[in-house]
Amino acid sequence: MPTRNRVIDLLPDIIAWRREIHAHPELGFDEHRTSAFVAERLREFGCDEVVTGFGKTGVVGVIKGKRDVSNGKLKVIGLRADMDALPIEEETGLPYSSKNKGIMHACGHDGHTAMLLGAARYLAETRNFAGTAVMIFQPAEELSTGAVAMLEDGLMERFGIEQVYGMHSSPGLPIGSFGIRQGPMMAATDGIEIKIEGRGGHPGMPHKCVDSILVGAQLVTALQQIVAQNVDPLESAGISFHYFHSGTPQRFISQRAELLGSMRALTPEVRLLVKKRIGEVVAGIAQMTGAKIDLTFQNGELVVFNHPEPTELAIRAAKDVAGEGNVVETPPILAGEDFCHLVNARPGAFVWCGNGDSAQLHHPAYNLNDEAVPYGTSFWIKLVENTLVA
Repeated sequence: MPTRNRVIDLLPDIIAWRREIHAHPELGFDEHRTSAFVAERLREFGCDEVVTGFGKTGVVGVIKGKRDVSNGKLKVIGLRADMDALPIEEETGLPYSSKNKGIMHACGHDGHTAMLLGAARYLAETRNFAGTAVMIFQPAEELSTGAVAMLEDGLMERFGIEQVYGMHSSPGLPIGSFGIRQGPMMAATDGIEIKIEGRGGHPGMPHKCVDSILVGAQLVTALQQIVAQNVDPLESAGISFHYFHSGTPQRFISQRAELLGSMRALTPEVRLLVKKRIGEVVAGIAQMTGAKIDLTFQNGELVVFNHPEPTELAIRAAKDVAGEGNVVETPPILAGEDFCHLVNARPGAFVWCGNGDSAQLHHPAYNLNDEAVPYGTSFWIKLVENTLVA
């Protein structure tokens, strides 16, 4: 039976799986219910191997094709879907809204998991490929540690993965279309923690104080100038702060302040430059104000880099599903993704799947559009059948 017709037949089940997962979201490394649900489906499909507890709460399903691989062609590819949710209170009003207070699938991971399950079911039925497809259901993407946990458990070596692919829903990209580019796809990200020790005191005697709030404000402003003045305008970088805490309602100059933020870059060179300049600016403001300032970086994701051959294979599969005019070259973005660790371990590619006119990712009203499901599911199928050929 043609792929399209069979995927359409499977749609009611795939959508039901997505809504079941959506209604019971779990945070990173706490995806016990989700992992059990995934493993049960994979066993039902007749996968050759189902491994649970991989990378703590990850699941891996192995499906072998009907034919052997020869002539040095690819033998094993990995397809990755993330499973975890976010600590956000859902505001969609859907009948299958989150039943877990303060937790929701605001990034489409419910759909990613369901679409890869749909592809696994189809591939286990047909096995119209040569070699092995490894279905990777990853925990804790939002914590930026799930991919690393699976790699530390030997993901690539144990299953012999030669190339690895990821897919993510994309608000604003039309339903039935895909976005991809060769090279940097998403940014390297690092956390910034700044602790300021000033000198508290009476607001009537500011000359005897070092106002930590003023120091923090100067830092926020000065650090923005790094991107504006030190980074090549044709390159990309970002510095932002999401937390600035200091003081009390009482009327006195605050002694301490804390800032938390992040920096982002699309190349290692820009990443190093921005880190260096942050350190220099912090040191300069400490000297200028007399405050003691401690700066710490928390290393986050690497650049998500799409390798040439896997990118071409992904583009071909996307065009087979959506048509030539519905596969676009998208610009890189400064969001991070821990798929970076997988694509750093093996050549691979990351693809956007259109979600249409929806709320943005990480928004309490976000919901993966069920109309995108057949396209994402079919993409995985075509990728395996096109890539693992005799």
